Formats: sequence, structure tokens, C-alpha cells
Amino acid sequence: MGNSYAGQLRTTRFEEVLHNSIEASLRSNTIVPRPVFTQLYLETEQSLTQDGRTLNDDEDDDDCSESNSPPIPYQMKPPPDGCCTTDGFCQAGKDVRLSTLASEPLDVPPGFMLVGVKSPTLPENLLVCAVDRRFLPDDRDRNALLGFSGNCMGCGEKGFRYFTEFSNHINLKLSTQPKKQKHLKYHLYQNNQGVLVRGQQRLLQIQSGSKYICILYLIGPHANAAPPKKRHKGWSPESAASSVTESMVKSPPSSSALATPSVSSHITTGARPGHGPLCQLTGNISDVLVSSLLQSCYLSSQALPRVYQHYGPSPVQPLSTEMQILLTVYYLVQLGPEQVPLIEDLEQILMRSWRESHLSEIRQFQQSQTHLSLPPNQQPPTPSQLPWLAQLAASSSGERVVVMGEEVKSLAQGLQQVFSRLMEGRLENTNYVVIIVTSPGQETQSCVVVTGKHQCRALSESMFSPSEGLKEISHQIYSGAAQELVHYCSSLGQGMHDSMWTANVRFKYRVEWREVRPIQLAVARKLLSHVCAIADSSTQNLDLGSFNRVNFLILVPPSEVTFQQTVFQLWNSGVLQDLGSTDQDCTSHQDAERYVVKMDQSARARVDKLIQEAQSNSYTLHILVHDHAHWDVCSSSCCSADSGVGLVDKLLNSQQVIEATNILILHVTSFPFALQTQRTRISPYNEIHWPSAFSNDVDLYHERTRHFGLSELLEMTRSGSSLPLMRYDSSFESMASTLEERFPKLHSSVIRTTVLIQHYCIALMAASGKISSCPSLHKHTSVETMEVVQSLLTPAQQCPSHHGHMILLRIPSLALAAWAHRRLSRVRKQLGLEGSFEIILGSPSQALTIGQTFTDQIKIQDSNWVPLTYLELEALPCILILSGADPLGESLPRSLKYCDHRVISCSYLQRTTLEQELGLAAYLVKAETRPPHNPGSGSEVVESDAEKLSSTDNEEEEGHDNGNLDARQPPPKPQNHDQPQPSSQLFSNLQTTPHHQNQPQAQSDPQVKPQPQSQLLSQTSSQSHPQSASQQQLPTQAQTRSKSASSASSSPQASSPHPHCSWARGLSRPPSVLLPRAIYDIITASDSSGLPRCTSFLPHMSVAWASSFRPLLSKMMTCTEQSLYYRQWTVPRSNHMDSSNRSEGRSDNFHPRRLLLSGPPQVGKTGAYLHFLGILSRMLIRLMEVDIYDEDDINYRGQHHAYNTPWPNTDIIKTMPFDYTIHDAKYDDISTIYCPGFKPQEDVYLCRRTARIKLSKYAAYNTYHHCEQCHQYLGFNPRYQMYESTLHTFTFTHLLLGEDIQLYFIIPKTKEHYFSFSQPGGQLESMRLPLTSDWSPDCIKSPIFTPTTGRHEHGLFNLYHAMDGASHLHILVVKEYEMAVYKKYWPNHIMLVLPTVFNGAGIGAAHFLIKELSYHNLELERSRRLEGGSPSGDVWPFIVLSDDSFGFNIPDHAVSLKQVLQHMEACTDLAHYGLCGIRKWSSCRLWEPFSRGHLHDFLFLNVDRSQNVQYDQNRFTCHDVDFTLRLHSAGLLVCKFNNFSVMKKQIAIGGYRTFIIKTKMTDVSTSVGPSQYICAPDSKHLFLATPAQLLLEKYLQHTSQKLFPLSTKNYTHPVLTVDCYLNLGPEVTVCFVSSRPHSVNISTAGLLFSGLLLCFPDTFVTSVFLKKFTFLKGATLCVISADRSSLRQTVGRLELEEEWRFRLSDEFQTANAKEDRPLFFLTGKHI
Repeated sequence: MGNSYAGQLRTTRFEEVLHNSIEASLRSNTIVPRPVFTQLYLETEQSLTQDGRTLNDDEDDDDCSESNSPPIPYQMKPPPDGCCTTDGFCQAGKDVRLSTLASEPLDVPPGFMLVGVKSPTLPENLLVCAVDRRFLPDDRDRNALLGFSGNCMGCGEKGFRYFTEFSNHINLKLSTQPKKQKHLKYHLYQNNQGVLVRGQQRLLQIQSGSKYICILYLIGPHANAAPPKKRHKGWSPESAASSVTESMVKSPPSSSALATPSVSSHITTGARPGHGPLCQLTGNISDVLVSSLLQSCYLSSQALPRVYQHYGPSPVQPLSTEMQILLTVYYLVQLGPEQVPLIEDLEQILMRSWRESHLSEIRQFQQSQTHLSLPPNQQPPTPSQLPWLAQLAASSSGERVVVMGEEVKSLAQGLQQVFSRLMEGRLENTNYVVIIVTSPGQETQSCVVVTGKHQCRALSESMFSPSEGLKEISHQIYSGAAQELVHYCSSLGQGMHDSMWTANVRFKYRVEWREVRPIQLAVARKLLSHVCAIADSSTQNLDLGSFNRVNFLILVPPSEVTFQQTVFQLWNSGVLQDLGSTDQDCTSHQDAERYVVKMDQSARARVDKLIQEAQSNSYTLHILVHDHAHWDVCSSSCCSADSGVGLVDKLLNSQQVIEATNILILHVTSFPFALQTQRTRISPYNEIHWPSAFSNDVDLYHERTRHFGLSELLEMTRSGSSLPLMRYDSSFESMASTLEERFPKLHSSVIRTTVLIQHYCIALMAASGKISSCPSLHKHTSVETMEVVQSLLTPAQQCPSHHGHMILLRIPSLALAAWAHRRLSRVRKQLGLEGSFEIILGSPSQALTIGQTFTDQIKIQDSNWVPLTYLELEALPCILILSGADPLGESLPRSLKYCDHRVISCSYLQRTTLEQELGLAAYLVKAETRPPHNPGSGSEVVESDAEKLSSTDNEEEEGHDNGNLDARQPPPKPQNHDQPQPSSQLFSNLQTTPHHQNQPQAQSDPQVKPQPQSQLLSQTSSQSHPQSASQQQLPTQAQTRSKSASSASSSPQASSPHPHCSWARGLSRPPSVLLPRAIYDIITASDSSGLPRCTSFLPHMSVAWASSFRPLLSKMMTCTEQSLYYRQWTVPRSNHMDSSNRSEGRSDNFHPRRLLLSGPPQVGKTGAYLHFLGILSRMLIRLMEVDIYDEDDINYRGQHHAYNTPWPNTDIIKTMPFDYTIHDAKYDDISTIYCPGFKPQEDVYLCRRTARIKLSKYAAYNTYHHCEQCHQYLGFNPRYQMYESTLHTFTFTHLLLGEDIQLYFIIPKTKEHYFSFSQPGGQLESMRLPLTSDWSPDCIKSPIFTPTTGRHEHGLFNLYHAMDGASHLHILVVKEYEMAVYKKYWPNHIMLVLPTVFNGAGIGAAHFLIKELSYHNLELERSRRLEGGSPSGDVWPFIVLSDDSFGFNIPDHAVSLKQVLQHMEACTDLAHYGLCGIRKWSSCRLWEPFSRGHLHDFLFLNVDRSQNVQYDQNRFTCHDVDFTLRLHSAGLLVCKFNNFSVMKKQIAIGGYRTFIIKTKMTDVSTSVGPSQYICAPDSKHLFLATPAQLLLEKYLQHTSQKLFPLSTKNYTHPVLTVDCYLNLGPEVTVCFVSSRPHSVNISTAGLLFSGLLLCFPDTFVTSVFLKKFTFLKGATLCVISADRSSLRQTVGRLELEEEWRFRLSDEFQTANAKEDRPLFFLTGKHI
């Protein structure tokens, strides 16, 4: 080193450069300070060459060839004359083959062992020899002595001192130098039958002290498997069979799938790539492992983001190879002696360096996005500078990092020197050797060799996949490889004997299944809201209106405990009762099991059955709940049938499930990362996240509990105020590290588990008093383990009820867990502690089993009861050994005291893996209490929200106000606690109000004054939920199931004084967590964003980063933003079930009926989605129900008619008197019509009565209904473009209007056949009408007109089901300003648009135009028929006038509207009737089949016979009453069909009855009283912007008792109204008469009238006509005219002044401005 190099250093001291860089950075005003490595050189080095070679090239080694020619074969010494040279025989002629000597008795001297020699000429056999053990590695792979000492087992010759001599003797014919480490292959031993067999391969270790040497190597672009160019010492060419080929590659789980050579016959591990082709490794290479992780990292960091590749050459360039190597060295230097390199950390370093070096260019590029000619502001190191810059960087590490650069000319030479140094012991203190090869004109090559013992072990074990790692551990356990370790550790506990004390423990407790907490209810409503959003979307992916029930199937991981846990929660939630699937009195545990299935091979049949049900019953909505959804994301194509994984992909992603429109999938998980990739099937809009406590969302729900998870654990750890709940055990780590060096071949999990169990055994001895006899045993356990064991034993001894804690031992390997269970059980028995605590082996595939003694002790009632879930072990002192590769959703009781994770693997560092292990310790605490040690809420780290760092499964947690319920007690009937609420509030009616019961709390505040627990609990309960004394004294009476279950916990039955019950005092304290040191360091460390480092790890092993050029997760990200982050930056691997979903992020690849619910572990997700199922079922039932008017006919007088008569008889109808009384309850507040002999009721309804009725299949629907059958009806005809329609004008003349009327028809292409045109696409001529004689079973002859306003969404215009699919002509009559919105919602409906002048008109104008247009069209059709030769009188003259809230045809025997109309159309004498109708449904049955009276809302009108009777176009109210009276007085028959009924839906929005009275000055509604609706003419008054007719009608309705004082409540003296019916209020009776000649009127002889109302009297009203009637003295006259002039003319024409007295002050007008044409009226008194 020094300054003599071409690129001269400013200083030779790296520390000085680093110091100067920091100081310059602090003082600099520039954006990007110059990196340290940029300051280590001045300018680009020019290569100094001489004769084409660099000046510092070394000469070749003597024994290395410069050519690629094969090496010279080894020349064996010729055998003595007469000796045997046959293969497999020694020179003495004796057979030494294993196949021959296998059954022969062999004499093996002491200290020798039999070894098999591999002969290239006998590939199928071995040669047997005896070798001195000292010259072979021992069982722990300790170093062997140099040299050789062996005997021939054929002839018995002994004393061979050289392996070359011995190989000649046994005729080992070789082409290379004989070496013992290469050819002494296998250990030989005798099996149980006494036959000599081949054992494990003998691995002669290089002197590294570790099991493997790990090479971190990059396969360059020109990598090949050719032999190396140079042959180095110790490396011999071998046959092609032993060479390294790319076909042997096996990629590590967390690396990308790049080809990597494997040099191990059984394992590929530990090597991180560098640069350049790896040389061919030959010889004894079993201990050399190669990985591609570093290669993937380098390649990823050199692939620029695509945004910089779209604009041609860019100044933004990737990091150079030299800079990558330099940064790698710098990273290795800063690692601690025991730290393991993480590829994630190196990747971030490379990315950070790239961003810093190109920050200005990136900003300018983003601003201009054009080519920039600016040069980079730093130059990367050149190849010649790299070696000494790397050595300079490594100099500060001492010997931990060694850089070999200038002294090596090839990677092969560098590796040879590394291995030589290892053999010589010169790398004892070195963890990493970096080999750098630079040559002029060639690419820089590099290789990182990991030689550190701890690092090699960690890297080699990380090369296993999780399943392979567990298999390796099981193999070591069952093969006896770990036996020496077990014996060694067991020897520390010799001499244990039975203890003198045992505990007689009695437990009593019961499980408490919680009611739904407020936050769970909120999440359930969120789920329901998302389902409704899917249904409301225009994609037609879900039609909620077509379903009448819900069915579901919950898929859980293959864990028996999780299965039973979910079944219990379902059973106690009340969901089955809500769904009506079982009788609520007979619901059993087995009934609930039918709805839960484990994801094993039995799941296929259950899911197939559900698919069949979905296909056969389209009216049932099936919900597939995939709980713990992150567990199995494997693709079914990459998994074998018996592997147990890939089932989710095979079942839930099958084509049948995807295409089924009545199957909805809900994924539930705390770790959604694996489902949030670029190819996810779940739309980001269909994700539901648990409300975050960090964004104060929880406060909105008045939650009594607070989640304590990973973020809170980290907060306490960093607060430093006291002993944190999450920590590591330094004593244990030290002992495990020592044994890992002693047993390098064993897996670290085997060693750590053995040490841990030994710690527990010794701690149990100490707790039982055995430690006093052997004080030296103290050093073989740790303080942490002692504390754990004491917390297990001591509380149960001190508590009178013997309550205790649970200790969780997390041992992923099933084999290790079973061994640990046996070991602890044996020690417990030796110490006599069998009755003190239970040891439980938790295996996913097995049911929970505890000793019969403990089962008997904790039974309460049922003699057959056994615990099936861990939640039922509350307060039971026990050690739970939880096995399995991953937790599978098991919930743990609140008595959990410690989570011992000290033996979990540190090899698989994905976010999901780490967080789900820590999720076992998640806890719910009281919302008003802080976590232990009060760490405060202001800590800067942690879960940016619950969505962030927390996660896990479906485990449920519990609230604190709970009802007591035994876990096996069937739930009683749910009680209805619904309160009356507005019908418009959907959600409020979907669930019942929570029923608070007497719920003793199992946990209490430790600060409470000591007192018996039973007293404290009853006090707490009585304060929270006041109840009667009897209920408090008898808590068993309060064992009522909550409406849904969250999770279970338990509380003691026996009293337990708090000061002596550690379990009761600690219920509010989350469990402590013990972690391995490596994981603890990762969890507690923060990255640059302030989040724990684990958040920047790969989220799941089945996904990969899309690019290294990704930002870090931000501390302020919400869960939604995290989802979008992973969706952008992660891609599924080939074994992921979403890998085949799509190649680009197109939204149309999202499954439309797939939802994702994510939330922290143990927070209550199961209870939330169970409640969601319940309210979804209730919502579907509600969607099948409507609020309809259920009103008895008021003032009804029965008319007797023949029963079961199909059609009315005209003669009978004519003889029936017309019923003037109005029976429709909607008119209970209008004036009664006088009829002789009738006394009206005086009761007035305060509100209209409604009933909730379930829809029939013949119902009419609004715009929210979508089903497949309706698609074509609503405009989805494949022959036409959707919404394709044309606008047509139609003009006709009417005398009453005085001018031509121009109407607009909007006619869809699909409906043009109902009209006739002058030519195709030409002028509209008429609407086609059928002939009277026409009939078709699938056709309705009468056109249906529905006038509507303000109900484009809620109007019942979808008549497809009501018509049972029959062809019919349906026309919506809309106002001009509403034309666009109605066309948007009903694109396939014909619309008749009223003229502009009718925008402010009432329902009378719409009916007037409909009737007159229909008659005009009838005349046009008759003319058209005459031209065609048909009789004109044969054209069908009937139309249907329907209200927009009608259409629910549910008579006593359900028939469709089609059948009703066809029945009426088939009436033989129908042409004799002017108006027919159908009665409105009422729950009170009417037995009269036909009646003659008023008709409303649904009218069957004969436009031909009623030609001379028109609707009053000016009317807003009671227009149908007025029209019916005038129609009857004209002598036309009116008939109501009472055999049928039509339901009228209650619609609170829109309609013609919605009137707004507003002032002329503003558009805002004002509270104007009825008295202000009129004013004196020419007076200054507040004018109203309301039609004059409406003001008049409203004024008469509300003030007529003042206008007609003699008429108030005077039925015998009604007000006479001529040719018009106006509502004068319910207290005034009116008598209607017609002035037309030959009209039908009631007899008024002898009747004295209290008033006279003349509204626009025409010429038929004369003074002679009026003189026929007699009036009371003082009776009131009211004459209404359009203006003052016509008013005076009417008074004079009718000679009213002769009998009526008028005053000037009795003239009024409506409060309208002159331009609004007010109405005038004059009042007078009868003389």
C-alpha cells in the first residue's frame, strides 16, 4: 500500500479519510456529500502494461500448466513380480471386496476402524481396510493426524505407513495421486444381522472447525462448467461424474432462481455469489457449499428501473462491479464477530449508495425526463484501484475480513490459497475472505468465502427450505446423530430422585364466550359494506337481491385445536340460528362441525359439495371463509397430491369457484403480504383492515379493550424503564454457542433444543430442592429459565385454588418437540411433580390430550367433558410444547405467562415468519390501563398502525365484561332486544342490540384492595351492569349466550384471594417473550425509516422483490398504503398460487367476489367475520322483504256478491249502488263524500300502518336488483349496443290545451317493434295496439304507463319477474328535466317525456296527457287498421295506469302480474266498463270478489268509453277521486277486482305527493303557514314560487273549517261541489253533483247544504241548476276562477248576488306573482 499507486491516495489512513468525510459532510452546503470511497482516489487509474502484461503479474506456479491440456496421468509403481493385480484383490491374492467380506468374521485391532475405499475400476463395490482412528476425523469432525496407518483385511498384513504404499497393495488403480482424504470414502459397520454394511460418508474436514466452508460467488455472464485453466496444488481433475454442473443447481428459498453450481452431494448452501465464473471444484468437496444470494443481489442492483430505460442513454447508471465489491467489503467489516450477513442489509446499502451518487441526476431526470449530458459527479473505482481500496477498508477489522487481491491471478488460485490457509490454521480468527481478481481488458471477478464457524453454520442452515430443515432435524434425531449431545447434557442431571412433596391440586373454571365487541361489530359492518359495494357496482358480479339465504364453509389450517376452537366460536356465536340452518333448541357441537373444515385431503369433498349446492341452488349465497389465509399459498401445480399444501389453490382458485356467481370468498389473515403482489387476485378496494389504535380509530367504537402486540413490545423494550417483556437470554446463548462448536455436524435447532430442555430440567431440580446436593449445577441453567420454572410452580402452591400459569415452549420440529415432551415428563416423574403441572405436546395433527388426572380435576358438570382447545386450559399450570413449522391459528389462554421462543430458527428471516411467531404473545388489555411499566404513548417506533407490523391469524381475543358459559353447554334461544328504529337505517335493523348480562370479570386491577375474588367480581359486575339481586346471587342464571362470539377465556369458579393468586393478579399483564439473540437484534433494530428492520425483509418466502430499486416502508404508512406498496414491489414466485394469474397489473384480473380481512393477531377477527355472516344473512332476508302498507279499508261497507265468480257480471254491477265512500287509508285525511244513510268514522290515523313482507318470485324491483334473468330486460341484449336508443317527437292537438302538444318518446332499439314508423328510422306515427281478438299466453295486450318523478333509483320499474317474462309494453312518463337521469338508470325502458310547461305540474297533468295521448293513438291505430283491411272497432282500447310504488303481486295464492292482467283482459264484458282496478293488499281479508267504488294507483282504463271524461290537468291532489266521481256520474261502469291484490311499497323518496312550498325570493324551503298561501288582490305580500293550483288545494285542505264554518263536523249538511271534488279537510263533508245532462247524481231532495263550491264552472252550470239546491242561512259560497274578470262574469252569469251577499274584502288570490298567473276566488254568505 502507500502512495506509489497510479491512483494516488490523499492519505494512507482510512480512519482519517472517514473523519474528514464526516466533517466535510456536516459543513457542506451541497445536497450530496462525496462518499468516503470517492475520496480515496484522485482520478481514474491508467493501466500500466508491458508487453501486454501488467507489471505486477506473478509468475505461474511450478506445478500449474499454462494450457488447457489434460493433466499427465499418475504413474503407479509397478507391482513385484508374481503378485496378484486383479481388481478387488490385494497383491497377496486375497479378496478385499465388501461384497465378499460382508459376512466374514474380521479381526479389527483396538483403535482401528473399518473403512471402505472407493475404487474407480469397481464403481459398484468398496474395498475393505482397517485404519487407525487417529488418522481419521472423529465423530465431531475433529482434525485428523497427518499420515496414515492401516492394515489389509484380505491377507492380514499390517503396518502400512503410507497411503500410497497401501493403495498399491490393494491394487487401487488410480489416474491421480492417491490421497486418503479423497479415497477413504465410507465408514463400515455391522448391522443387527451381523452383516458388514456401508455407513455414512467419511468427511475429512479442512481445518476450519465448522461443518461447511461457504463460498459466496456470482456466476458471471460467461459462466461454464469447463475444467479450470490451472491445476492447483491439492486439486485433481476427476471424471465428469464428479465435476460441477449447472444441472445440480438448487436455489435457496430466498434467492432468485439463477443457476448456481452445487458442490455438495447432499446439500447446497451457504455461498453468496461474487463476480466471474466459478472454477470447477473437484476432490473432497462435500464441505464446500455455494449459494446464489449474493449473485442475485448484485444482478438486481445493476438492473435499472424501467423508467430510466425508456428515454435512451441516461446519465443515471447502475453501480459498477468495483463499487459493489467495495461496498460488500465495507458491509462485512462493520459486522460484529457473531453477526450473520443479511442479504437484505447489503441490498439496501447498494441502493442507498446508488441513490446518493445519482441524486442530482435523478431529480433533473424526473423534472425534464429528457437526455441529460451531465457527467456523474463521482467516478467509480477502477479495477486496478479496487484490490488495495478493499484491503484498506478491511484493515480496520483486524483479521475478521481478509481481502486477497493483487496476489491472486484467478479465482481458482485464490480458493486454493484460502483452503491451504484453512488447513494450516491461519484463518482461525477470520470470518470472511474476499477474493478479487482484476486483469486488464477483462471483467473483474470476485468471490466471498465465509470461514467463520458461526456464520458458516447459519448460512448453511439457511440454505434449507423450512420443510427440508425439519426433515434434517428429524433425521439427526432418529438416526442417533444427536445421541452424544443428549448424553452429554443428561450427564449434568445425574442423581435425581423422587421429591418429598407433591401438590394436591383442584381446579375449577369455566370458559367464557364473549359477546361481540364494538370494534368487531364495526369490522363486520365494513365487510357487509364491501359486499354491498360489489353488488351495487355496474359489473353485475353479485346480485344480492336474488339470494334468499346464506350458506358458508370456514376453511382452517390442518390443526385439530384450531378446528375445535373455530367450531366452538361458531357454535356460541348464534350465527347458525341466524341462518336458520338448525333448530336453535337442538343445536349441537356436531352441527357446527359441518361448517368448519380442515385444509387436508378431506377438504376436497366438502368444497366440491358446496360447489354442487351452489350450482343447483342459485338463490343461496355461499361464503367460503379462508381463515389463516397466509398459511398455504403454494401453487397446486408445484405440489404433490400428498404434500398437504397447494389445496387452497386447487380448491379456491378452481374454475368452478371463480365462475360461480353465488360464491364469495373471504380471506382472513394477520399477514396479508403474500396475497398482496403484482399478480394478486384480490382487488385493493376489497381489502378490509382492522381499525388502527394509532390513528385513534378505536376511540370511535368506545372499545373497552386495547390490543397489545409487537409494536407495544418494541415500545417497552426501547423505553428502558424496567425489565422489558421481550428479551433474550445471554447465558443460554453462550451455552448454545459453546456446544455448537463442540458438535459442528448437528443442526443448531437440535443443539439449542437440547440445551434448553436441560435448562428446564435443572431448573425443575432447583425448584424441588435437588440443587442443594449439587451446587455446581447452577452454572448449567440460566436466570431466565429459573424464573420461568418458578412462575410455573410457585403460584399453584401459593393459591388456595391452585391456579397457575401456562408456559409456552415453541419447538417447530415435531421430532424435537416429542423428545422434549418425553424428557420433561421423565424428569417431572423423577422429581415427583406429576400432580403439580401438566406437560402438553401440541401437535397440529393431533387433538389436545392431557392426563386423566388433570381432566378429572377441571371437570365441572359433564362427566364426558374433555378440553379440546388451549383456551380451556385457563389457570391450569402447564408447559405447552407447541410444535409445527408455523403456528396454525391456535389461540392461547390469558394465563399464558411466558412465550419461550429461544429455539425457533434464525434461518428464515421473512416478515411473515417472524411476526407470526411473535403473534403468539399478542394480548388484549383493558383500554383504560397502560401496559406494564407504563412506557408512555409517545414512543417513536412501532406499528404505524394496527395494519402495519401486527398480524396473524384467526385467533380471537376476549373482552373483559363477559357472560359465564360452560364450553359444552348448548346455547339457549337468543332473545330479541331490537328497539324500534327508522326503517331507512339499514344496519340498525340488521342486528340486535347487545344484551348485557351479569358477567363476572376474571381479571381485576392489581391495585384493588385485597378481598376474596368472588366478592370483587360481583362488585365489579354489579357496577358495570346493574341487575336484580337474584341474578347477582345466582350467576348460573346469567349463562346466556351472546349474540356472537369473539373468543373464549375463562374465569375461576372457586374464590381466590388476589394477594395470593398470581394468576388473577397477572391477567392484565401480557406474557413475556424470550427470543434468540439474533432475532432479538433484528426485531429491536430500526432502519432509516424508523421501523423495525424486519419490516424491510422479504414479506413471505413465496414472493420475491420486483426490483431492488424500491423505497423502504414508511413509518407513516397506513395498512392500505402498505398493501399498495407490496402490490407494486413484490411478485409471486413460480410456486405461488398467484404466479399464473397475470403478467401485468390489470384490474380485470381481480376476482370480483374475493375479499381480504386483515388485522393484528389475537384481536378478534373470527368473531368479526362470524358476526358478518349473521348480519349478511339478516340483510338478505331484509332484501327479500319490503315495507308495504297494511291498512284496513276505512269506512268500509260490505257489498254481497257471488263468491268465487271469476269475472264481474255487468248486470249485477249495474244494480250495485256506487260506493261514494273512500276506503283507501292514504285518504284518511280528506273530506268525506256525502252518501245518504252512511255515518263516517271520526278516527283519523296519525301515521300509516306498514308491514314487512317477504318478496315473492313475482315481485317488481328497483334499480338495485340485478340478476342474470334481468340482463336482457334491462338492456343487455347481445344484438344491440347497451343504452342504444333514439329520440322521437309526437305531436297531437287537444281542445282543452288550445295548442298542439309536442311530446318526446325515447325508444330503445330493442323496443322499436312496439311502434309504427313512416319508414324504418323515420317519423313516429303511432304506438301499435293489438286487436281485441288477439291473445297470446306470453303477451300482455294493454300498454302500461307509469308516471314518476324523483324515483329513478327507487321506483319499481323492473317488471320482468312480475310479468313472469311475458312480453309487455311498459312506458315511463317522466318530466323533461328528469329525462337524462331516468335514461341513465333505465336504458332499456321506453320513456314518454312531458312538455316543458309540465315540469311544475302535478300527477293530474301526467294522467291527463296519458289518457288523451292514448285515445289519440287509438284513433290512429284504427285508421291504420282500416287501411290494412281490419275493422276499426277491434283495436284494443285499454291501458294500465300504475303507480311507481306498485308491483308486488302477492295475493293469497301467489300469481304473477301477468296472470292478473291476462285474467282481466279475458273478461267477456270488459268493453262495457269504463274503469277497472285491483284492490290494495291488506292483512284483513275481503270476501266480496267485486265492488263498485273508488279506484286508486292501479287502474285499468278504457280510453274509448271514457273519451269525454278527462283528468283535471291542473290537479295535484285527489285527482283520482275527482276523476272517478265524474266518470261514475257520466254513467260509466266502475269495477274493482277484489280477488286480486297489489302491494304498495312504502317509498320515502320522491313521488308526486312530495310538495315543496318555497318563497319567490329564495330557492330554500321556508316554513310558510297555510294562511299565507293566499292574499288580497293588489296587496303587498310575500309571493311564493309554487304553482297556484297547489297553493289553492293546500289552502282549502288546511283552512276550510274557517272558510266553511257551518260545515265543520256536520255530515248532515255537506258542502255542495259541482263537477269537481276538492279536499276541504277531514272535518268537512262534501256532496258531489254533476251539472252534465243525463248525469248520475245522488238524490239531494230535502238536503240542506252548508256551503257551495264552484271551481271553474263551465256553461253547464246555470242559475237554474243551482236553484235546485237548498242552503242553510249563513252558508258559505266559494267561487274560483282563473282571473278577476272571469270571476265577476261568473257571479253575474249565475245570478249569485240574488241569494248570496258579497263584500270587497271577500275577494282573494293565491300568493303568486302576476307572471305566475295566480288563481282568484270570491267568498260570500247565503242570505
